[in-house]
Amino acid sequence: MNNRDDYATGLLAGISAFLFWGLAPLYFKLFADIPATELLAHRSIWALALALIIMALMGKLRGLRSVLGDRHKMRTMALSALLIGSNWLVFIWAITNDHLLDASLGYYINPLINVLLGVLVLGERLRRLQWIAVALAATGIGWYLLQFGRLPVVALFLALTFGFYGLVRKRAPVDSLTGLAVETIYILPLALAYLIWSGSPSSNPLNNSWQLNSLLLLAGPVTLTPLLLFNIAARRLNLSTVGFLQYIAPTLQLLVAVTLFHEPFDHNLLLTFTFVWLGLALYTGDALILRRKQRQQLA
Repeated sequence: MNNRDDYATGLLAGISAFLFWGLAPLYFKLFADIPATELLAHRSIWALALALIIMALMGKLRGLRSVLGDRHKMRTMALSALLIGSNWLVFIWAITNDHLLDASLGYYINPLINVLLGVLVLGERLRRLQWIAVALAATGIGWYLLQFGRLPVVALFLALTFGFYGLVRKRAPVDSLTGLAVETIYILPLALAYLIWSGSPSSNPLNNSWQLNSLLLLAGPVTLTPLLLFNIAARRLNLSTVGFLQYIAPTLQLLVAVTLFHEPFDHNLLLTFTFVWLGLALYTGDALILRRKQRQQLA
């Protein structure tokens, strides 16, 4: 495969992954009457089962055993499991409780949270446009607080947990599929305990229709498919292209929230989003300028 075909494959996979993540709320909204904790349990169990099957077919189980035997990596992965598990839980809760707009805002904020974490944790220095971008996002959050009398807790929680998740995963260099398997192994005992002792009638598969059980089983592919597509994209595309594509998901989530779920989107919320969008525009523009300068220096 030549470079052009490689790029086209990566671009198609990247767009598909973020389209998948952007439209995933349509799937989780089907379970509005089921507790978010129960959906998280199903998501973890079936994602793990599917991941193990795929890893067996790809001959990657030896790599999984290697990670399971590495105490340092397992300690780090325990923290990443806590972060991604809580992120999933709040994301599902947001969808089933009519707060998808807040979730969308969180994933718009996330790239700017990553910039701040780079400064606060990794000692990186921000360029001028990056500081302005962060300030614009902070202004949007401040406006939200001023108008609604509260912080956008769901948005900030999702942005912070996903930001710290990326930071923690950098400390444990494990491929995404193996990492997901390890994280869901950590979550598995809690997931099984919840389904066994929960008072929710749908937690027992024997109480459910075959249609509901089939939908719950789909939580595995819904979790794993975009992750595998993203891995294909990440190997074939440069970081700035992947960074640009990531805005597809929260944009779709916003459109789904407003047009299909009919969540209120008044001028105050629009202004909050506008400040964040301006910040992202500056952030993306700064990244493109830096990349162009680096290319010129290498030429």
